[in-house]
Amino acid sequence: MPDRAARDAAEEASALSHPPVAPDSTASYGEHPDQVVDFYAPRDRDDRVPLVVVLHGGAWRARYDRAHVSPFAGFLTRHGFAVASVEYRRGPGDPPGASAVSGASGASGGGTGTGAEGADPVAGRWPETFDDVAAALDALPALAAAHLPRADPRRTVVTGHSAGGHLALWAAARHVLPAGSPWRRAEPPELRGVVALAPIAHFGSAVELDVCGGAVIQLLGGDALFKERAASADPALLLPTGIATTVVQGRADTVVPAAVAEAYVEAAARAGEMVGLTVLDDVGHFPLIDPAADACAVVAEEIAQLAW
Repeated sequence: MPDRAARDAAEEASALSHPPVAPDSTASYGEHPDQVVDFYAPRDRDDRVPLVVVLHGGAWRARYDRAHVSPFAGFLTRHGFAVASVEYRRGPGDPPGASAVSGASGASGGGTGTGAEGADPVAGRWPETFDDVAAALDALPALAAAHLPRADPRRTVVTGHSAGGHLALWAAARHVLPAGSPWRRAEPPELRGVVALAPIAHFGSAVELDVCGGAVIQLLGGDALFKERAASADPALLLPTGIATTVVQGRADTVVPAAVAEAYVEAAARAGEMVGLTVLDDVGHFPLIDPAADACAVVAEEIAQLAW
């Protein structure tokens, strides 16, 4: 489908064409260089505002860092939000400078890029990717109080794109993790909700569609460990959560097809939970985080509906 491929390439190029936006401050939540959070203060606001936690995508692969969503973070600050953009360890290892905002390069979806050997590197680290997201979310209330004094922690929304959408859903479901999980919370997180953007939200569907070149199986450590680890990692198996959740999905997305989001919403319904699904016609994967795209304004409105 050459027309679709050309459109996908144009959307990706547009989303990644914006220069990185430097944060107002950065803080560590651990000792590893990737265990950091960038903070962006709201623009033209003097009152207390909602806090949006952003988890970037990139198929949980090392070459995709938070830099590529820094323009999206800046976009949200212009809409009156305080923003915390979380970095976390990806797999299998980190290239030099991977975490520097000034060194942004790479896509959010992680669908077709190739490494030096001509093949995608392994996606994710088990358990470090999940260790980091859990630790970052646990540390955020104190870090945000110090770095974003105008942020209102009572109005926190977690959002994430693609693989980051998976992590956003997972972070909101830690209180329903299996007993004995090191990431389990005793109580639900204090969130207004989750807005998941083209999330890898249903592992069974994602594996069937070979989303991001087998990234889901790689994240969980291979076929032999898939079933065991999916019980603690697949958002579709961690339902219901009782957390207000909205999924925003491009109908024309070929990186994480709409069928993945639809399978998650159906799983939620079977579990007795209603998940909002906003499907945008003629929109692919990348416009959801592209400040120049109309779809990005829809995302900001969905966040606002939960946050305010």
